[in-house]
Amino acid sequence: MENLNSIVFYTIDKAIKSYRQFAQKQLKDAGFNLTIDQWLVLKALEQDSNAPQQQIAATVFKDVASITRIIELLVQKGYLIREFHSEDRRRFKITLTDMGNEVLKKMQPHIIANRNTALKGITHDEIKMLQETLSKIAENVT
Repeated sequence: MENLNSIVFYTIDKAIKSYRQFAQKQLKDAGFNLTIDQWLVLKALEQDSNAPQQQIAATVFKDVASITRIIELLVQKGYLIREFHSEDRRRFKITLTDMGNEVLKKMQPHIIANRNTALKGITHDEIKMLQETLSKIAENVT
């Protein structure tokens, strides 16, 4: 019978969940009132300010219903503005506010520090190889 720890996908999931828990605690301890998922949505909009909700959902690996809830929370917190799209009233235009841009800037040093802690002792070549391997896995199943 196989052991869970011998399954590569179990190890990948464990690493991701461990990192997310660690990063979330660090951000909370630093005084930020955003979840990792909320930060991902803000970051996705920073990278593509014209992205519709469906594209944001795909970018951050969430379903559209979850993204709708996250966006609503970010609107309530003042980080996003949601308006009807000028060309299609069934869609929304989602925009980062000045406060949203500011929180992204303030969080960036903490995000980098979290990554540095998680990647401590791992060489650039190992990271590159890991990224290539994980990309191959993603390609194999899409």
